[in-house]
Amino acid sequence: MAQRMVRVAVLGFSFCAGLLHAQFLQIPGFGGKAKNAVGLNDAKIGSGLKEALSVGTQKAVSMVDKPGGYLDNEAIKILLPQNLRPVERVLRGFGQGPRVDEFVASMNHAAESAAPEAETIFADAVREMTIDDARKLLNGGDTSITDYFKSKTSAHLATAFRPHVEAAMNKNGVTQQYQQLVGQVPKLPFGNSSSLDIDTYVVNKALDGLFYMLGQQEKEIRTNPAARTTALLKQVFGH
Repeated sequence: MAQRMVRVAVLGFSFCAGLLHAQFLQIPGFGGKAKNAVGLNDAKIGSGLKEALSVGTQKAVSMVDKPGGYLDNEAIKILLPQNLRPVERVLRGFGQGPRVDEFVASMNHAAESAAPEAETIFADAVREMTIDDARKLLNGGDTSITDYFKSKTSAHLATAFRPHVEAAMNKNGVTQQYQQLVGQVPKLPFGNSSSLDIDTYVVNKALDGLFYMLGQQEKEIRTNPAARTTALLKQVFGH
């Protein structure tokens, strides 16, 4: 009789433990990738995600909105458009490499001059993040926050970047340089090279570079404790 009671008690305890475990899995941060968020309520998780975005975006922008921010970073440096690669090889072969380098530098400096416009747009998007967004993003992949941010801000960023890129390109004669480069070797099969909107090309590449840097910052915060520079980030993403 005593043994039977013990078995019943054990089964009952196991059943209750299973129920408790199932309940805990419903808490944000439990059972997913962000196990470090155990015990945090939705408001704290939301604040943590917003702080991660604020820290990440500020650092990403600061890394690209300076001289050499794009040009000196091989990961995001804006190269010649694909349709000009054959031109580049021919021109460099004829000793015109400095002209090509000047054109490339001008495109990158145009992107650097536009980058500060991202700060306000990023800040607005951070404020608009909802609790539901935060729940999904906390347990997402290494760049899920960046991907979310990209979907929310790309159109606004492109609109804000374009006037700055156009002004910088006009000031430095980049469009004229582009047309000259296209015309250097007219016999090569470039297709419709002159129809490329070089300003749009630079804007798009500038955004690609900015989001790449933001993604790197997000990975750092998720995986490197040293990158969690505030108490809230340490709470949400782990110590």
